[in-house]
Amino acid sequence: MTRSGLRGVSRRRLLGWTGAGAALAGAGAVAGFAAGESASDAPPDPSGGVVPFRGPYQAGIVTPAQDRLHFVALDLTTTDRRAVISLLQRWTTAAERMTAGAEAAPGGAVNRNPEAPPSDTGEALGLPAAALTITFGIGGSLLDKLGIPRPPELADLPPFQQDQLDPALSGGDLCLQACANDPQVAVHAVRNLVRTGFGTTSVRWSQLGFGRTSSTSTAQQTHRNLFGFKDGTNNLKAEEGALLDEHVWVPPPQGPSWMVGGTYLVARRIRMHVETWDRTSLAEQESLTGRTKGEGAPIGQAQEFDLPNLAPDSPIGPDAHIRLASAQNNGGAKILRRGYNFVDGSDGLGHLNAGLFFVAFMRDPHRQFVPMQSQLARFDKMMEYIDHTGSAVFAVPPGLGDGAYWGRTVLEG
Repeated sequence: MTRSGLRGVSRRRLLGWTGAGAALAGAGAVAGFAAGESASDAPPDPSGGVVPFRGPYQAGIVTPAQDRLHFVALDLTTTDRRAVISLLQRWTTAAERMTAGAEAAPGGAVNRNPEAPPSDTGEALGLPAAALTITFGIGGSLLDKLGIPRPPELADLPPFQQDQLDPALSGGDLCLQACANDPQVAVHAVRNLVRTGFGTTSVRWSQLGFGRTSSTSTAQQTHRNLFGFKDGTNNLKAEEGALLDEHVWVPPPQGPSWMVGGTYLVARRIRMHVETWDRTSLAEQESLTGRTKGEGAPIGQAQEFDLPNLAPDSPIGPDAHIRLASAQNNGGAKILRRGYNFVDGSDGLGHLNAGLFFVAFMRDPHRQFVPMQSQLARFDKMMEYIDHTGSAVFAVPPGLGDGAYWGRTVLEG
């Protein structure tokens, strides 16, 4: 069976094959993944099939954004480099299996000694791969713990005006971003990787997201955030290779060598005070945003993708979000956004604990994100309706070749 033949195959069918006879027993139908073979010959299928795990870049960055997210930040519980390498090797094998539609490990949820814990938690049995991608990142604190120099781009973000950051929702030695078109598939992936990390890592914080707020492909429509406005209209797209090279992927002169072809991830948990926003007039909402709520067009224009008029005398105000976040206002810097809405119940005061989990990829957070966020924090009137409660920055190494594991070039040199 070829790896490309796994497209659309559910974990239940794979389980059936692994239990069917000696020819498939033990190694399983996806034994190639345990041996470190590549899934790169399977074409992407954003509707629900298999997205290649290996390639020049990690999946889950320019992959057409899926509808669901489970993001987790973890801390090391050891500084034994051999233990960390062993974990990353096991994580890579499990992640490649799950993105191919298989269970996390051979034997799976039910097909092994009933007196021993199953090697997969089982909640994704019968579900397809659902375009699952798992993206791996390294925090500066991990490098500090293991005595590896930090790239300057991985320096901690500075404090911004009006930040209300919760340390329990910030930072982390490692991160895993699981995106899929089925929430159970994304949760299953993170759950099984966290489980594999027992004894080497512990969960620092995590975030579930739904309803992507940014399109990463020209084939996708722009979705809306919880304020009801289209979000990320001018986002970089997967088809814009030259712009991605300029703004997202780390070039050889920048380095270090283990980051060339990689990128940096900035995550911000943004609480949106939706009840206050809902009592604000439509005219005020559009003025604050700088776009119409229906079409999503820049104020003074007709269509969503019309270029905004950012001249001093334009109808877009000086403190409108669209102006302050624009590349024209930030030295031409652009970022690749990949955010999600979230609702984490209520806050105990009758208000929804809801907002935007902002995720963005860029080649240098301090030259791209920091100037933009500094402008927004100081001048954006929308800050009256939001609080930044969590923050983190991670290095995302390049994709994997056959046989490689996450973090090998960092930990082995």
